[in-house]
Amino acid sequence: MMNNSGSVLLITMLLIASLIFTACANKPAEPAAPAAGDNTEEGDIVIGGILPMTGAIATFGQSSKKGVDLLVEQVNAKGGVLGRKVVFKVEDNKSTQADSATAAQKLIQQDKVVAIVGAVASSNSLAAAPIAQEAKIPMVSGSSTNPAVTEVGDYIFRAAFIDPFQGAVMANFATKDLKAVKAAIMTDANSDYSIGLGNVFKDVFTANGGTIVSEVSFVSGDTDFNTILTTVKNAKPDVVFVPSYYDTVGLILNQAKNNVGFPAEVKFLGGDGWDSPALFELAGDAANGHYFSNHYSPDVDSPEVKAFIDAYKAKYNEVPDALAALAYDAANMILTSIEKAGTTDAPALRDAIAAVELNAVTGKIKLNEKRDPVKSAVVIVVEDQKQKYFTTVNP
Repeated sequence: MMNNSGSVLLITMLLIASLIFTACANKPAEPAAPAAGDNTEEGDIVIGGILPMTGAIATFGQSSKKGVDLLVEQVNAKGGVLGRKVVFKVEDNKSTQADSATAAQKLIQQDKVVAIVGAVASSNSLAAAPIAQEAKIPMVSGSSTNPAVTEVGDYIFRAAFIDPFQGAVMANFATKDLKAVKAAIMTDANSDYSIGLGNVFKDVFTANGGTIVSEVSFVSGDTDFNTILTTVKNAKPDVVFVPSYYDTVGLILNQAKNNVGFPAEVKFLGGDGWDSPALFELAGDAANGHYFSNHYSPDVDSPEVKAFIDAYKAKYNEVPDALAALAYDAANMILTSIEKAGTTDAPALRDAIAAVELNAVTGKIKLNEKRDPVKSAVVIVVEDQKQKYFTTVNP
């Protein structure tokens, strides 16, 4: 049995507990956190970028960011999209697959982007694409050319032509323009881009009546190519196809000329991965006389190219490369589609991108059923350590 003072204490405690419970019950509920991609229909429109700002192919990321930044500046100067300011948030994937996946997760889960530009390299896009697809966030790569990228799902798109076309362009160029009958192929065993291009080149070159006299491989990060270049030289090819990125190609060209002594008449060929000023820093004059396929050339006479170059030079005081142009086009696909859809709602935006038609910097963009554009390629020749437009190849 309690005494009187104990009873008073118990009653007081019960009253306090009752007041606390009532206050909590009447407290307004916390608003739910927005879902991934739920950029609402008010405030800024946030698009993300997964780009290699550092690492082996950093110049690709830096050019890509400049291209998108220019577009966003132009769009916002005209009032934005749907009357809303556009914001571009970039995550550095450090030129790696693991960091590409991490970047995708951050942009989607933390930054709540409505769409993503990137990645650049096909292997990195293949690491990020499943995450975007699962979250139903449209992702448009400016420059990933491996067919597998858009095969990930219906939220994955690209602004670039694909490797089967690019590889065929260079194989046909080798046999028809250069009259080559013997070819060697050097591929990066760790690169989906390199392997895919090499396989297509081999198939088309041999279908044209040519013979592959040597196939060698290396891995990303290798710096000494003298041994495999000697093997290739001894096979006496007319052309050597090196579908890799500029950081590796520059070393290969330099060593082929200065260490191994390749004859001047043997031409090295490549794909769009050669496109960087750093190629000439690494290769020097050893790059002269060789050819690669690309998506764009500043020498092409079109109103879209001229307007882009003028604006880019005014902002950055330099001529844009293909990576800048492709990223500009990829972001333009997204923003044009948001305007057309009238919303940032993911399914509506996905459908609008799939139906987009643009007279873009890198050519007319209209996507096929696989969400790949059917567009022309250009062949570039290197003269005096500079790119020079050689010819256009239509699909």
